[in-house]
Amino acid sequence: MVKKKRSQPRPSTPPLSPATLLKLFKEVKRPMSRAEVIRQLKLKKKDKAAVKDMLKELAQKGKLVRIRRGYGLAEAMHCITGRLEIQRQGFGFVVPEDSRRKDIFVNQRDLNDAWHGDRVVVSVVGEPKAGRSAEGRIIRILERGRKVLPAKVIKRMSGGDWLCRPSDPRLNFGIIAALKDASVKLEPGDIVLCAPGERIDPTMWEGQITQRLGVETDVSVQEALVKSNHNIRTRFPSGSMGQAESLPPEPSDKDLHSRRDLTAKPFVTIDGATARDFDDAVLVERLKRGYRLWVAIADVAHYVAEGSPLDREALERGNSYYFPRSVEPMFPERLSNGLCSLNPDVPRLTMVVKMDTDETGRTVETEIFPAVIRSHARLTYSLVNDAVIEKQDEARRKIAPDLLPMLELAEELARKINALRSKRGSLDFDLPEPEIFFDVHGETSDIRPKQRNFAHQLIEEFMIAANEAVAHFLIERDLPCLFRIHPPADEEKLKNLFRLLSRTDKSVVMPKEITPKKLQMLVASMQGTDKEYIVNRMLLRSMKQAKYSPDNEGHFGLASEEYAHFTSPIRRYADLVVHRLVKSALQQGEGTPAPIPGRKKLLNVANHISSRERVAMDAEREILKRVTVLFMHGKVGETFNGVISHITDFGFYVELKEVMAEGLIRLSTMDDDYYTYWPQREMLVGERTGRAFSLGQAVEVVLEEASIERLELNFSLKSVVAAAMDYKDLI
Repeated sequence: MVKKKRSQPRPSTPPLSPATLLKLFKEVKRPMSRAEVIRQLKLKKKDKAAVKDMLKELAQKGKLVRIRRGYGLAEAMHCITGRLEIQRQGFGFVVPEDSRRKDIFVNQRDLNDAWHGDRVVVSVVGEPKAGRSAEGRIIRILERGRKVLPAKVIKRMSGGDWLCRPSDPRLNFGIIAALKDASVKLEPGDIVLCAPGERIDPTMWEGQITQRLGVETDVSVQEALVKSNHNIRTRFPSGSMGQAESLPPEPSDKDLHSRRDLTAKPFVTIDGATARDFDDAVLVERLKRGYRLWVAIADVAHYVAEGSPLDREALERGNSYYFPRSVEPMFPERLSNGLCSLNPDVPRLTMVVKMDTDETGRTVETEIFPAVIRSHARLTYSLVNDAVIEKQDEARRKIAPDLLPMLELAEELARKINALRSKRGSLDFDLPEPEIFFDVHGETSDIRPKQRNFAHQLIEEFMIAANEAVAHFLIERDLPCLFRIHPPADEEKLKNLFRLLSRTDKSVVMPKEITPKKLQMLVASMQGTDKEYIVNRMLLRSMKQAKYSPDNEGHFGLASEEYAHFTSPIRRYADLVVHRLVKSALQQGEGTPAPIPGRKKLLNVANHISSRERVAMDAEREILKRVTVLFMHGKVGETFNGVISHITDFGFYVELKEVMAEGLIRLSTMDDDYYTYWPQREMLVGERTGRAFSLGQAVEVVLEEASIERLELNFSLKSVVAAAMDYKDLI
């Protein structure tokens, strides 16, 4: 009997998936057609359609790039996926999805129909040079950043369609749009939402008007426009709303289980007069050799489970969005203004950070735990300032007598904590923020600096102390954390500042190492001098943007080695993540603790919420510009006093004193001389007359134009009031 040879088992074909295809492209190391992919994987005809769909999916994700005869690996072809940010001047930058990569510059001629906010594939065509970004060309639009565009109605066309122009000045084209609902009445000047269709020619698209927002001069219409421009959600999905509505109006007995009862302790909230969501409550007690600071933060994580509809929507939003007349909160009002808000005289669930300090205000012992509190008063910054700082009798009578000694103790501790923070080099820029005021008709009546006092500082000091204590708590236990990091300032810009100042002030010497402490000393030395404005502005311009990261890189501005956001979980998703990490830490060794996320998951969350924070900042800047331009529109021809706030090679910006607004004086409007820009000295100097314009210089200007289409204020120079520096000393 002859034994048959046992046949060798055939190697199993890996399951067909996009990951399999991507792995194949990496192994083959060259572009391939669809037919080659099928041959390489030894697939059958029935898999042809599936391969086609997967290749399209990988191209849509930016992993592969479609070329003439097939597909190529994006990274191998020097192609990068990211979001396009177009500047007012017409060029743009692609912000890569891989946060380790630097932004890529895209010339206006290489945008290839991509719009601001689009997700694109950019081909890198030029290597980065000293101080400059790499250069690229948009080769594919993966996803439009906006499905609808706010637009201004220009006129009705002969065929009944409407000629519109996008309200975003970075979109330089027109739209010929038909009305989706013929019953809607339109007038030239109205603001509408347009869904763009096909491109007609380089300057014109077709489209459909889906909604009329209203007249251009209405601030509420401008807010709706900005929300649409930045894809800010204005409605909560039914799933998250349903979850919010199912929550009880008050904490139940079950909720109070295993929590410390601190309802008898006189916690108070201190916020702005118009605030409706109260994240934090504070209390200060005297110890024999120091103070005890209690910071109670709303325990949002107790009600919002990770992965739930409320959580998914909050993550998508990233944070709350604040506008002059409205708010788009991270959570529905049922939570943000109700169950999770530390309203007075009702029990609320909190996470408490208890910090014992020495006599100087330095924290020597920290404890974090879940508790239930009852706020004893809802106080405002202005009331606390008048009663505690200014000692005004009328204001003191508005606060319960038993709370006044506690608030005075809180001021005492806050000043000591502030002194410690200042000693280590924490930077505080005293630059005013604009506040918009409205009359009874809802129209803008004024834009002036937001009033700040030590009551604001008191709360800030306590929140910074709590945030640092929580970061230290997680680091000490070798547990992950979502840090708030702030990279060091731009070294070249700081050196330029020191060089500029040292030309006129021999006491200013360039330090060997530029630390926050050295910068703080510089700011202090210039306080009250004619150079104070210059120093504050140039320092601010040298600062990089803070962001979130699972890696602790420190916070340069605060001169803090360990910092996280913990104190605002109602309005920032980062804080909610840190609350969950703290809860996981507290549950270690107690039954089944909540799973601790890995670095990759935290990195993905950090990148997303950092980008949503940038969206919130951009939206806030845009609505401020829009309201300012509308407010100034009726003041064309009027004269204003101001200071030069920024200098470029095409002119200089002037910040007004009478109203918080900024506009441009173009060199093209100045006919007395030809001016040259000296970037190292932050100056414009006349070639014939030697007349100079420098940062911080006081000038008198005339408002020539307030353009809502370009979001610009344009001035002409009336006279020079005073120079910030003698330019002869700078030559």
